[in-house]
Amino acid sequence: MPSQPFRRLSATWLAGLLALLPLVLTVGLLVWTGQLLYHYLGPGSVVGSLLSWLGQPFARQPYLEYGLGILLLLLLIYPLGVLVQSSLRRHIDALIDLTLRRIPLIGSLYNLADRFVGLLDQKDGADITAMSPVWCLFSGDGAAVLALLPNPEPVHIDGRPYLAILVPTAPVPIGGGLLYVPSEWVRPAQIGVDKLSSIYVSMGIDAPPDLQAAVKQAQTSRATSAL
Repeated sequence: MPSQPFRRLSATWLAGLLALLPLVLTVGLLVWTGQLLYHYLGPGSVVGSLLSWLGQPFARQPYLEYGLGILLLLLLIYPLGVLVQSSLRRHIDALIDLTLRRIPLIGSLYNLADRFVGLLDQKDGADITAMSPVWCLFSGDGAAVLALLPNPEPVHIDGRPYLAILVPTAPVPIGGGLLYVPSEWVRPAQIGVDKLSSIYVSMGIDAPPDLQAAVKQAQTSRATSAL
């Protein structure tokens, strides 16, 4: 049986390990993210080759070309932001509607990407209500899953309305599964997409609000606004 000094030493060592672990996990996640970005955006990637091509007229060293390409891209994005914020925005949207949105496959992908960016930016006209977090209660009162509702329009299967839900993966909620569940199983979660993401990233440590309390709070807010 371990002696008292050994148990005290072990408890102290474990306390130090638990204090260090969040920092180690944070650094590990940052390193993994950096490696992922370097793989897809670094000098050896397709995007990196394009950035190096932009900087090639001003430098002759590979990494210097890449750095100048990034700088030029950042400078080119600013005038685009000025155009988007000006009255030319509706003309740009009209041009996109006449070109990208009319291409069968590319148009669908662009619409989906535009809706996701609209959620992050919360810009005017973004279809936020169509991309909302929801609770899915299996069998109506069974296991609860916190998911994302991409489209509020139901799909009828054998005469019964079903809704499509996206169930993210933890702790990196950029993948997941697409499920079609009966409409009566779905309840509004009354939280934002950022809260849903933080719950999945924390692997459930960041708990969601109580469903009934959130519904009552939303009803109270609507009643107050009506007055």
